[in-house]
Amino acid sequence: MTSVITGDIINSRNVSNQVWLQTLKTIFNEVNPGEIYRGDSFQLEVKNAVNSLFIAILIKARLKKIKDIDVRMSIGIGARGFDSNIVREANGEAFINSGFAFDKLLKKQNLAIKTPWDEIDAEVNIGLGLGLLIMDNWTQNSAEIVKLTLENKHITQKEIAKKLSISQSSASERRKRAGLDEIMKFEKRFRKIIDQKITK
Repeated sequence: MTSVITGDIINSRNVSNQVWLQTLKTIFNEVNPGEIYRGDSFQLEVKNAVNSLFIAILIKARLKKIKDIDVRMSIGIGARGFDSNIVREANGEAFINSGFAFDKLLKKQNLAIKTPWDEIDAEVNIGLGLGLLIMDNWTQNSAEIVKLTLENKHITQKEIAKKLSISQSSASERRKRAGLDEIMKFEKRFRKIIDQKITK
């Protein structure tokens, strides 16, 4: 089982592509070689499917840190078929599911999932819909708090405040406005249910 994130940049024409392009390339270097096509669309394989939502949230946080930029993404989980070093040339259930979610489900919300399990799709997409009420409205400051926290697993609030040159109480308030604790509880739930299905 693998996972595929398909996405495109919202408002890409309003900002120099060098700004958000470098952000995507950095993520690709960290996770797995990805591919950018049609100028502002991308596809990335996350081979350990339990990590796919974490990576999607990180992508959103990093991109929303850029003024006027956002992203729409679909996550597809499933078997990997034909193997290729070029993401768009690979195929299989995960790629098909990611394409289906991108074409069908993103008409309703900016992040959606399609897996081989309908009950998981129903639960996760409801959770994502609720989470996006907060994530779609992240300010640059909120996105920065999320980004720093996800990139530095053991970072303390005091350390975040120091990095951002703000008070600890301001850091705490930004974290609360970003809904980070609730979002990460959902991400933990996602990991658990996907892992249970994959290892069954």
